[in-house]
Amino acid sequence: MQKERFDRIISFLLGASWAIVIFGALITFQIFFFLGLSLALFITITFIVISLFLILALDAFSINREKYYEMKKQSDLLEKINSKMQNSFEQ
Repeated sequence: MQKERFDRIISFLLGASWAIVIFGALITFQIFFFLGLSLALFITITFIVISLFLILALDAFSINREKYYEMKKQSDLLEKINSKMQNSFEQ
């Protein structure tokens, strides 16, 4: 089954987000290192936590979308089963 365009965009964004977290943490640490090691570590950890929260939100959005489509398929299947059962009881 071929992925939809939206699924490809979400997958790309998730991959790009992980790259941004890794390189962003390194860059953030280097930028704030002149203010002191402890402050640079604090700001870097804060950046990582915020970034991971955004990645989790994006991943949760993707999972809920997949769950919605699966529930939709199941509902269609149950409606078909129900209509066949109704037809068999009427006869």
